[in-house]
Amino acid sequence: MFVLATLVSGSAFAIDEAAVEAVAEATEAAPEYYEKAEIDYTINTLVMFLCAILVLFMQAGFAMVEVGLNAAKNACNILFKNLMDLSVGVLLFLLVGYGLMYPGGDYEGKWFGFGGSFVSRDADTPALDTGWSNSADFFFQAAFAATAATIVSGAVAGRMKFTAYLIYSAILTGLIYPISGMWKWGGGALAAEGFADFAGSVVVHAVGGFAGLAGAIVLGARIGRFSKDGKSQPMLPHSMPLAALGVMILWVGWYGFNPGSQLTYSGAANAEATTYIALTTTLSGAVGAVVAMILSWASFKKPDLSMALNGALAGLVGITANCDQVSQVSAIIIGAVSGALVFAAIIALDKLKIDDPVGAFPVHGVCGIWGGLATGIFGTSIPEGLDRVGYIMVQLKATVIICSWAFVTMFALFYILKSLNMLRVPAEEEIEGLDVVEHGMPAYSTASPSTATLAGGTVPV
Repeated sequence: MFVLATLVSGSAFAIDEAAVEAVAEATEAAPEYYEKAEIDYTINTLVMFLCAILVLFMQAGFAMVEVGLNAAKNACNILFKNLMDLSVGVLLFLLVGYGLMYPGGDYEGKWFGFGGSFVSRDADTPALDTGWSNSADFFFQAAFAATAATIVSGAVAGRMKFTAYLIYSAILTGLIYPISGMWKWGGGALAAEGFADFAGSVVVHAVGGFAGLAGAIVLGARIGRFSKDGKSQPMLPHSMPLAALGVMILWVGWYGFNPGSQLTYSGAANAEATTYIALTTTLSGAVGAVVAMILSWASFKKPDLSMALNGALAGLVGITANCDQVSQVSAIIIGAVSGALVFAAIIALDKLKIDDPVGAFPVHGVCGIWGGLATGIFGTSIPEGLDRVGYIMVQLKATVIICSWAFVTMFALFYILKSLNMLRVPAEEEIEGLDVVEHGMPAYSTASPSTATLAGGTVPV
């Protein structure tokens, strides 16, 4: 028995030794770089994919905010527009937008280029030098493009023809957003000057906000929003719970938007940077909500939930450009200013008789501008060759260029559609509601229309 046990034990030892030698030979054959690069590729790709899902889920948040803050008779129309923003946007971004936004190294420092349609798949052996999958990158960027388009939906709610909205959405996601996005994120002319916009306060949010402003101006106000003598007549939202749910969904989605824009997550330094971005994002959003609440409380003698919700979104927009390079104190200041700006801008639009039902321009346009400027004021990553003043001027110049591009092009498009009588529904259809008129179905089968008092009578809202 002893001899047998010894033989068995010796055989096992021989097998183990051979296995160890085989592993050692394999390790010597595979460079350490390949092992690390493959791990980095895997982590970066999977985390980016999860972040893209969070950004995509923001579409649900936008939909709930817009539905909640508008009339029940237009809920189906709003949901349909949000669905088409995503669906049409993905297709146009695949065919045109992605190639315009990321044309390749030959167009660095330039204003325009095109890298072709469709997404190049990674080779059978992953493109380790890239650091992540091309497919994950497209998914992430397409979700951003859909976000820029969806911002406009709330500003034009309740009176735009569905066909006109489809035309606008296709042009914004296929042309307008990608071209200006290339100027920064595609290595274009503004990037060459040192312009910083980490996750898109300007490139995404201000573009959507200024496009929404153009639409609201050309469309004109909803029937009943202002009296004949110009007095503001608020049109009450039909579901504040849906609006609040939408803002909370957006806040959660922002953790894909901002931390996800780190793009590389593998390794201690990247992991720390990603979570720090989440910290500054959270601080700014929270402070924005508190400041907007305080200002509404002081002005209206009662705290206004809609103002606080928009304040949270304002803080999130303001920090989006600089969440990677500001201190915690700076993040709090940025959020506080964002909350004050959104409150002031909502009041200003009301005074100017510009009807923006959800506050899309105050939140995304005004606070998008602030995010770009705040990067120059508080940012710690000052480009080489610039001092603080120079950094601020670069941020100001680039922000003005991008916002002007979005506003002028979209104003021209909306004006052309208006001239062709393709933009706004007739008054009787607006009063009846876009759900039934445009889509043949109400959002709520048992709902009874609410009313808003007008000079000379009432109309459903």
